[in-house]
Amino acid sequence: MSGSVPEQPSGRDLVRWAETLAAIARTGLGFTKVLYEQERFEEVLKVAAEIRHSASSGDDDLDPDGRVGEWLAMVGSGVAGYVTPKVTVGAVVGNDEEELLLVQRADSGRWLYPTGWADVGYSASEVVVKEVVEETGIVCEVVQPIAILDGMRLGFTGIPLYSLVFHCRMTGGELRPHPLECSDVGFFAEGDLPEGTVAPDQWADQAFAAIRGEPVEVNFDRPRDPVWRGQPEGGLDGFDPTVD
Repeated sequence: MSGSVPEQPSGRDLVRWAETLAAIARTGLGFTKVLYEQERFEEVLKVAAEIRHSASSGDDDLDPDGRVGEWLAMVGSGVAGYVTPKVTVGAVVGNDEEELLLVQRADSGRWLYPTGWADVGYSASEVVVKEVVEETGIVCEVVQPIAILDGMRLGFTGIPLYSLVFHCRMTGGELRPHPLECSDVGFFAEGDLPEGTVAPDQWADQAFAAIRGEPVEVNFDRPRDPVWRGQPEGGLDGFDPTVD
């Protein structure tokens, strides 16, 4: 029998598929009132948990039963139970010297632009300004969005997550790292980013171009073909951008 051997799914594929199955099942549980359907959705969760555990090669922080329990605890009712990706925001902040604002995460020691969860009650641009001043002491204004990224697709998070990144301009404040979330903060020139900066080859060129005032296109994940097996280019070195 001739033909090419199908490419085996990667661990990243398996995690994404497992989380997708779990989201479908949890959404179903949030809407159905039929006992038979509830039981079937719970079985799907068990299968998804086994897939996710297998993808971790035993390094998962939860065993399959624990993962199912965690997913079931998050089931809502009706519209509130419709599972969607979480949202984070990120800020590429420049100063008058065309330097870039970075924070050193207290939990990992890695450097990246300020990031955080989107908060209810704030628009995306409002929560960006809020996160920057909370994490760094710097006051900024939002210029424009420059990236809309799927965290699971790029491989920098193990949960369904969209990251909205904005170019911002410093307008005031003083450098002051958040006492719990950040070990250090600072402005850095292009070509002089600190050791431990997360995957600068993935975003730094665009960030500094925006800071210099050059026109930049919004970076986003292009549709895959096929959706479930197509692979993105690159990734962010296993980095989870959330800090809250």
